[in-house]
Amino acid sequence: MRRYVISATCLAWLAIIALLFGPARVLAQPAASKFEAQLIWGTNDSKSPDPRHKPVTPEILERLKELPLKWSHYFEVNRRQFALATNEGKRIEMSDKCDIEVKNLGNSNVEVALFGKGEKVVKRTQPLPSGEILVLGGNAPNATAWLVILKRIK
Repeated sequence: MRRYVISATCLAWLAIIALLFGPARVLAQPAASKFEAQLIWGTNDSKSPDPRHKPVTPEILERLKELPLKWSHYFEVNRRQFALATNEGKRIEMSDKCDIEVKNLGNSNVEVALFGKGEKVVKRTQPLPSGEILVLGGNAPNATAWLVILKRIK
């Protein structure tokens, strides 16, 4: 039977390596996911009464046309970008009457609550892979609508 003797120097080096590289695995956390939220106004009018509103991008317009929505024109009211670590949540003000709460549940899942005039309009939990969008919305005066589009951008 062979016996191996480990020198004190070898043990010291193993301890140093464990101290240097062991905690890195414990402390390393996945990078935060980046999101973009857009507040959109849907209408059948070809122009928005607010000159600050601009038409949505062709990509967003194409995706909205795929949905069973009745409006023909969509205008971006506001856009916010933010990052969330796994299990982190944040309330984002989209306008003085519209907020969203977003929680990154991990594994591409999100929980989103939409608030209009301080009241919760809808809450949804679902997968939101990178590049996909989630559309939430509600009615507005004069047969128009407001929508919030949430997109995971990374």
